[in-house]
Amino acid sequence: MWKRLENTKFWRHPVARNITVCLGILAIATGAAAPVAQFSTNDTVNVAMIYILSVLMIARYTDGYIPGIIASVVSTFFVNLFFTYPYMELNFTLEGYPATFLCMLTIALITSAATSRMKEQSRILNERDKLLMEAEKEKMRANLLRAISHDLRTPLTSIIGISSAYIENNQSLSGEEKDRMVQNIQEDANWLLNMVENLLSVTRIRDGDTRVNKSPEPLEEVVSEAVQRFRRRLPDAIVTVQIPDDFIMIPMDATLIEQVLINLMENAYYHGNPSKPIKLSSFILDNRACFQISDQGPGIPDEALSSIFDGSPSSSQSSDSHKGMGIGLSICKTIVSAHGGTIKAGNLSSGACFTFNLPLGENTNDTKTKYFDH
Repeated sequence: MWKRLENTKFWRHPVARNITVCLGILAIATGAAAPVAQFSTNDTVNVAMIYILSVLMIARYTDGYIPGIIASVVSTFFVNLFFTYPYMELNFTLEGYPATFLCMLTIALITSAATSRMKEQSRILNERDKLLMEAEKEKMRANLLRAISHDLRTPLTSIIGISSAYIENNQSLSGEEKDRMVQNIQEDANWLLNMVENLLSVTRIRDGDTRVNKSPEPLEEVVSEAVQRFRRRLPDAIVTVQIPDDFIMIPMDATLIEQVLINLMENAYYHGNPSKPIKLSSFILDNRACFQISDQGPGIPDEALSSIFDGSPSSSQSSDSHKGMGIGLSICKTIVSAHGGTIKAGNLSSGACFTFNLPLGENTNDTKTKYFDH
């Protein structure tokens, strides 16, 4: 019912809403003050406090300073008219009453002004934060579009070039050369498929709303499914997995988090040393589930660490179609942030390391760890 009222044309009009809120709260305050006045004869302090509270509520739920100021004056007159002897008559001449009501009016006015000022400051801060968020989203969107054009154009160009060479030189090519060219086309096509899956993952996050639909998922199953999907795509890759021995449930969108793990493992494979194992470890720290993917490659240049998740094509380390990192890492950051987590990149003594965490939602004790290889 309240939502239906908020959506009406009448309620959306500021003046009508302010009048309705003022009358409603003052009516409730008067109804509450009546029984209080009966049990505290000739004592208007408790009644005055009720009306001051009503002024606070009016200042909180109306727009501008005027409603709170008007409510302050009306409240003062209500106390004098309904709860001060002689009743139903305005009388500010009795001994002590002028000072009492002047103090009440002053307190009410100051309270109303302070509340309205705080609300206005809060509104300005919220608008500023919203503008900053929109600017950040626009920057990420622009970087993502640049990354898409870069990471998709390169394999497409490769596929067109190889297929054209295959058609034009079909008679002169040896069987081994043909097989190698077809294999290159297949690899580029699989890379394009991976990019499409990334884009579909992002569309699961609603536009303009960074929240995702989360449900409790077993950590071990999510990691296992991500590793299996990664191995189907890259059968030669070696992955060492380290996960907590205890059964851990994490609130998440499992499909999106699996995509993050796959992106980071592929990044470790292509930019690290493909012949060396990729290490995927998970542990619980400060009521968060942490995931760490590391390789044994050359690491990440220091100048690229600060912008590696921006989705900029310049963060790629090679022009090879399999070496573009922009879109994949940008999507990883988008997904992890939508889950309320954080992600960062760094270097180990030998190789790069990506770490992200997800909130658990409830306290989880330290857990034992088990290891297995894929």
